[in-house]
Amino acid sequence: MTGRDEVLRRVRGGRTVEDNVLEAAWLYYNEERNQNEIAERLGVSRATVVNYLQQARDQGLVELRLGPEIFNRQKLASALRDRFGLADVLVVPGPAFSQSAVALAAARYVPDLIERGDIVGIAWGQTIFAMAEKMLPRVVPDLTVVQMVGSMPTPYIFTAESCSTNVALKLSGKVVNLYAPAALSSPEAAAVLRAEPLIQRHFDLLERMRKAIFAVGSMSADSHVVTSGIATLDDLEAYAGQGAVGVVCGRFIDVAGRHVPGPIDERIIGITPDGLSGLSAGILVSSGPERVAAMRGAMIGGYVTHLVTDEPTAQAILNRPA
Repeated sequence: MTGRDEVLRRVRGGRTVEDNVLEAAWLYYNEERNQNEIAERLGVSRATVVNYLQQARDQGLVELRLGPEIFNRQKLASALRDRFGLADVLVVPGPAFSQSAVALAAARYVPDLIERGDIVGIAWGQTIFAMAEKMLPRVVPDLTVVQMVGSMPTPYIFTAESCSTNVALKLSGKVVNLYAPAALSSPEAAAVLRAEPLIQRHFDLLERMRKAIFAVGSMSADSHVVTSGIATLDDLEAYAGQGAVGVVCGRFIDVAGRHVPGPIDERIIGITPDGLSGLSAGILVSSGPERVAAMRGAMIGGYVTHLVTDEPTAQAILNRPA
């Protein structure tokens, strides 16, 4: 006989307080009915249902357990907050690296960090694009969303302007896209473009932003900085030789988050890492073993106040030697 059959048998045989306790527990924990529904079903008040559920726990009819994986994620989040001085960390569960799960978690989490009147900078990348796609629409009054790095043709569906535009659309904000390539053919061409009033006004706005949402790029041959044409494989090797471990907004950083300057910098139209320092919210959304060193560097460098990542990445960051 199943537990449900036992409940029905006892109800048919005459109802007692014990019967009500048993049925209330079954409906609440197995059938996931709310307390008001149970009260109506049993013909009692909601306060009585609360008492029934407490009795079920006291009598051992119900045993509540928290899975150890919950505590492990909480432990990882707490350790990351303490080690890197972060305001908050969200760790997505799972034994495997999952960029899609991190993007979904960020889509639910990040909008709560955005407030009326904010100027929010948006980087570009696959995770940021996926986050924007998964956001639920809401209205944030007087929100301005600003593209932080210029655009480049890519083999992917996401572009820099699509990332910023999608975030603005989901949060009912105004978008200010950067009408310039991410990297020009020469430092001279980039200097001329930076002198344009339209571009100067854009960078003036970036200086006023107080929040930013960004990911980090890897040093692998298939990283976005290579596939978009900003850097070549020879460039990667040269920057790696200078200590670079990853990319933030098209700029290379080392293990301590320091900007590693090089010839590409003079050709890039976009924010520099120091533009991410001192913000009220620097929100890093990233995962993956190839990004661990860069994520750690970004946190040490002070660009990050809030982190969204997955369990394996969080553990790998903490395991990485100082």
